[in-house]
Amino acid sequence: MKKITFLLVFFAIYACNNKPLNPDRFKHGNFEIPEGKGYSTTFITRTDTLQIEKYDDRIDTLSILWKNNFNYTLKMLHPKNAIDEEPIHVKITSLHNNSYDFEAIIGHSNYIQKGTILIKK
Repeated sequence: MKKITFLLVFFAIYACNNKPLNPDRFKHGNFEIPEGKGYSTTFITRTDTLQIEKYDDRIDTLSILWKNNFNYTLKMLHPKNAIDEEPIHVKITSLHNNSYDFEAIIGHSNYIQKGTILIKK
């Protein structure tokens, strides 16, 4: 009987502390994409409709349109070449406490870029 009581209390405490992760916290604020194969660290600032990306000696400003909590589209405001004119479709594939994993596709290509975005404080 003591074991059953212990298990019930344990699961009740676990259920109270195990809050679902809210993807809305990634819609505004400061973020970072860590350095990866072929690219340097990218620092991101997001507002309701804009995403500003800083990397190397470059700053890009993109419009951001959220389709739902797990999909959004980025579009360069000042494209410098043909590839920059294509929209970037981003899908959030998993949520973590201070980050999320994503897949991004430029335009209608078959190439999928995968990465992680971290919340910066």
